[in-house]
Amino acid sequence: MATEKDGVPLPNEAKRLEGKAPQASTASQPADSFWARIKRHKVVEWTLAYVAFGYTLLHGVQMLRETFEWPLLVPRLTVVGLALGAPIAVTLAWYHGHRARHRISGVELSILIALLVVAGSVLWRVSRNHHEHAVAAATTTVTPAPPVTPFKPPPHSVAVLPFVNMSGDKEQEYFSQGLTEELLNALSRINELQVAARTSSFSFQGEHPDIATVAHKLNVGAVLEGSVRRSAHTIRITAQLVDGITGFHLWSQTYDRDLGDVLALQTEIATAVAGALKVQLLGGEAAKIEVGGTRNATAFDAYLRASSAYWSAQNGNDYQAAIAGYTEAIRWDPDYALAYADRAFALADFAQGWLRGPTARDSLDKAQTDARKAIALAPDLADGHLALGSVFEATVDYTRASQEYGRALALAPGNAKILATYGMFAVRVGKTDAGLAAARRSVVLDPLNAWYRSWLGVSLWGARRYAESIVVLRDAKALAPNDVAVNSQSNAWLGYAYYTSGDFQSARAACAGADEDEQPFCFALTSNKLGERAAAETMLSKLQASAFGAVHPLLATVIYAQWGDTARALDWLETAMRVRDPFLVNLKVAEWFDPLRNEPRFKAVETALKFPE
Repeated sequence: MATEKDGVPLPNEAKRLEGKAPQASTASQPADSFWARIKRHKVVEWTLAYVAFGYTLLHGVQMLRETFEWPLLVPRLTVVGLALGAPIAVTLAWYHGHRARHRISGVELSILIALLVVAGSVLWRVSRNHHEHAVAAATTTVTPAPPVTPFKPPPHSVAVLPFVNMSGDKEQEYFSQGLTEELLNALSRINELQVAARTSSFSFQGEHPDIATVAHKLNVGAVLEGSVRRSAHTIRITAQLVDGITGFHLWSQTYDRDLGDVLALQTEIATAVAGALKVQLLGGEAAKIEVGGTRNATAFDAYLRASSAYWSAQNGNDYQAAIAGYTEAIRWDPDYALAYADRAFALADFAQGWLRGPTARDSLDKAQTDARKAIALAPDLADGHLALGSVFEATVDYTRASQEYGRALALAPGNAKILATYGMFAVRVGKTDAGLAAARRSVVLDPLNAWYRSWLGVSLWGARRYAESIVVLRDAKALAPNDVAVNSQSNAWLGYAYYTSGDFQSARAACAGADEDEQPFCFALTSNKLGERAAAETMLSKLQASAFGAVHPLLATVIYAQWGDTARALDWLETAMRVRDPFLVNLKVAEWFDPLRNEPRFKAVETALKFPE
């Protein structure tokens, strides 16, 4: 075998070297040669591919772990495996294709180690990031979101939205609204049903609200909606009952009837709704639905027109129009008990709000006659007993008022108007627990009715729960910010609640929002407490000179009692008794009268009023 000797090339080697130019020997030659070999062995490509593979694999494992709830050990083992495999992958890349001819130099080895370090660092950083995220997730305290309270309306609860007038004549709006109200009243006479009251249901009129929104705002499980198309002698009603939670239809039906069959149609729809809500009607409930109604189409039409005028009444003329409408209905059907009962309400409201002296007493006498007639025609008509109770309260006959209110409540325990009226009266005559329970129930059944919420605030004031009263009265104002009457009443009683709780500045500020009749009374009280006696006396003089003060002399009794002038307070109390001031109903429980309670003259008046036990 030929070999090299003493540094002289052998002949064959010399021939191989012939024709080649001499190459410069530089420091970069080993590195260049190494990078050429790196390129030839595709070490960089293999390393980058391995890093990409590792990164993808790690994320894939993490995603699968979250999906299948694998233990944390799985991604940790994956990271360890990738780290251990990195040098193996680079080594395999170096020997890719064929084995190297030359021994690796120190420089080459250093670069190879550097590549391994880079690859390992990338993998280590990826694993470190995953570890930090896991630790942060395990150790960071996350404030839990408040639990979502599931919507669970009372069973067998329903709201009736105003039926749409499809007659093409806006003048027929009273008919579709009135028919809706009659249907609502028919449903409320079914004891097992909880029916949202008129004011709350009718607040959605013209809005085309989502059924779920209605159900949540009124806290009902189902919503009844529909349309009315009226012709000369017939009527078409389309009605559908929708589940307030799922939005699914529970029942729907279209009816074509003669106008004279409307009363029977109400019963038919009410019965179908009750059945859809899985309420079993008792034997006498069908008759109860129709109590006090009429089968005379003309009388029914006149009644609906009168009711429309009554609900929208803003002044004395409006009340007179309503009274005339009820009178027309009674003319067409002299046995129309419900028309008598509602005319009694209109007469009583007209007397107390717009009349004075003998004319007011005459209107109240007529109201009592109508209420008694309604009861005679339909003894089980709750509206008749409620109307009679209201007349008795207005005429300071509290024992009989209590009896009639109690009878009305027994006949229609789901009627929000009866609950609200009875509740405020019961608290004022000393039946605090029963009264507050009824008042609160009225708000549940008619949650968007600002009047009933205000009445609850007045009832809480009578129960001497002043802080609660203030909260509820503020809520009443918020429910109807643009209703002048509601805000005036609520502001007045807010003033009284602040006064009796000792906050006289807030009392005066609240009473500034009351109407002109009640402002002098409130200012006379608060100005005196604030050390402004001259201003207080000016307000008292203004009150006594007004028609409001003449009708309600009991207000002067309160002012003098709060001023510490017992003799004058008792004089005005006896005057209030003589003119039968309706405000005497507050005498039994109101804190205003505490300075007088031990006086014999006060006790005599209280005994004469015969408050129910």
